[in-house]
Amino acid sequence: MFKRARIAAKSAARRSAFARRVLAALLVASLLPAAASSVEARDPLLAYGARIVGDDARTRIVIDFDREPRFSVHYIVNPERIVVDLPATAFGFPAKDLAARGLFKDIRYGKMDEESARIVLTTAGPVKLALAKVQADETGNGHRLVLDAEMIDKKAFVELVKTQSWSDRSEGAQTTSAIPAPQKAAPGDFIIAVDAGHGGIDTGAIGVDTKTEEKQVTLAFAKALTDRLNKEPGIKAFLTREDDEFLSLSQRVLIARQNHAGLFISLHADTLKQKDIRGATVYTISDKASDKLAADLAERENLSDQIAGKETVAEPPEVADILLDLTRRETQAFSISLAESVLNSFKDQVGTINNPHRHAGFRVLQAPDVPSILLEIGFLSNAEDEKLLLDEAWRGKIAGLLTDAVKRYRAAVMANGG
Repeated sequence: MFKRARIAAKSAARRSAFARRVLAALLVASLLPAAASSVEARDPLLAYGARIVGDDARTRIVIDFDREPRFSVHYIVNPERIVVDLPATAFGFPAKDLAARGLFKDIRYGKMDEESARIVLTTAGPVKLALAKVQADETGNGHRLVLDAEMIDKKAFVELVKTQSWSDRSEGAQTTSAIPAPQKAAPGDFIIAVDAGHGGIDTGAIGVDTKTEEKQVTLAFAKALTDRLNKEPGIKAFLTREDDEFLSLSQRVLIARQNHAGLFISLHADTLKQKDIRGATVYTISDKASDKLAADLAERENLSDQIAGKETVAEPPEVADILLDLTRRETQAFSISLAESVLNSFKDQVGTINNPHRHAGFRVLQAPDVPSILLEIGFLSNAEDEKLLLDEAWRGKIAGLLTDAVKRYRAAVMANGG
């Protein structure tokens, strides 16, 4: 009897195990379509074609997508812009196919973050979209977004802005969700925020020969510098952006402050009308620009948020606080010290422009408690500089020299009890 019981128990156990295996297989099979759908949902849209026609009274934009896009439209003043928000999108058409004309004096498009993209249409005056719709194309294999813009008076445009049901996400909400941070930072580590200028929809300057975008150049240099700094004991560096993503100017500052950075280094490679000017420049913040070149550059860099279709928000008035003012003065002195250390490293190693330390009101350098510099590594408008900016060996050399400058700066601060 015991033998039969053991045999029955083993048989039941085998049936139970088989049943569990079948159930597991069924569960996996049932999850496969959902998983596939999830992967598919993460695939970006492809915008593979674009065209623009019309004049300064009415202008039409058509963009071809591989599948139906969801979109929303918003209007912004100062300056007047139309913002078209999309899910993650890869823009695969030539830039010339959507060159500004008619009612539009500037058209930008690109990535905002991992899940969204944006088209920003800067208008020549008050404009509204009389038509904004998605329709299937003739082949039935894709969809197109059709935008018909027409002139309106300024009062009507202001009313459009006031009545639309949209407000931009707060800076804090965008930043605190996934703040880059230094890896394995220990107590006492000297933390440095390395900021790759531009990104996403904000391409920055364009190379004179290769048409390389500034945002690509700055990210390559930022990664090289971060890697080099992290080889030094007691120094931990991190990137404000790690890929082709847009960050507002205030987000960049906030990321540095929330990570308790002791330094903030913002990297750029601008263009100038004077193609013969070349070499590096180091900028620090000041209420008054040192010269017209610095003033013009600060004005262009401070337009980054507008390029990305962000509303112009008035800065809140600072509370009159003598301690805050003293902090800013001390931070500015440290920023100047860092700038001088960088230029000492570059001496006889890297070409610089005349008067290579300049200053102006850069919004990205406005942290009151983080010494900050903006480094123009070179100019993409100069063919010789452009060659160097795209040279991996040159990036390595610059990263080494900047690391030497940071080490000297840190040693001086530590010697003074900092």
